[in-house]
Amino acid sequence: MSTQPGTTPTPEPGTSLAEQTHAAAGGDVDVIAIAPDPAEAEGILENAKLEDIFDADTYAKARNLISRYPQSRSALLPMLHLVQSVQGYVSQEGIAFCASNLDLSDAEVSAVATFYTMYKRRPCGEHLVSVCTNTLCAAMGGDAIYKKLQTHLGSEEKPLGHNETAGTPNEQGSITLEHAECLAACDLAPVIQVNYEYFDNQTEEKAVALVDALQAGKKPAPTRGAPLTDFKGAELQLAGFFPEDAQQYRTDVDGPSQAVETLRGAQVAQDRGWTAPAMKDVALPEVEKK
Repeated sequence: MSTQPGTTPTPEPGTSLAEQTHAAAGGDVDVIAIAPDPAEAEGILENAKLEDIFDADTYAKARNLISRYPQSRSALLPMLHLVQSVQGYVSQEGIAFCASNLDLSDAEVSAVATFYTMYKRRPCGEHLVSVCTNTLCAAMGGDAIYKKLQTHLGSEEKPLGHNETAGTPNEQGSITLEHAECLAACDLAPVIQVNYEYFDNQTEEKAVALVDALQAGKKPAPTRGAPLTDFKGAELQLAGFFPEDAQQYRTDVDGPSQAVETLRGAQVAQDRGWTAPAMKDVALPEVEKK
């Protein structure tokens, strides 16, 4: 019983304070049913240890990542990419893998994995197609492109939703569609990324042809940047692992990243001999003492 006047042992309706901030659920509470996504909540009541699904090579790569940082916890972001390069998403097993290797709690890893949209919480397709729907891209046709791909990859009656997959995840030709915030290519709007490689100046017709090629097992050349790989391959690179052979490295990751449109202003300035005025040293105003 409460020892402080005006308080209750557990939270109750009304203005009274409580000695603790939660009330235990009764035995008849269906935790799965009240979860935001019951499918992802399966097993939430189980205390069994998660199965270790990662092989020796993945553990070796994890140790390699940890060795690159003064503190092991700093390797968490690339470690999550490593997990996605194996699974195609970050599962509960992946969270436990990161936590055990980095001496973190599952909650600490989950807090990071759920904060960044680049970490997927459900299995991804062979290819991740990101359509920019931020202001300029949207005005230039990005919204229309996204809606077109929703119905093309789904149907008029049931359009494919954000972060949903056409086909079986991880299998050849499967595509996960997402609408993305600014992809930092406003001068080439509207843009699409496939596994984070750019396809610029898109139209509805170009976008449909692109996803059709991906579903057919082809890998169209991006407008700029490295040759196209699949989602897992891109995640391995984001984790920081590249071919050791110099020529293979160049083949896999090198490519022209600049665009004519992006450099046009700088080129005009160079041709006309324009330069920015030199900066002058100006004394900073004194800060008023308190």
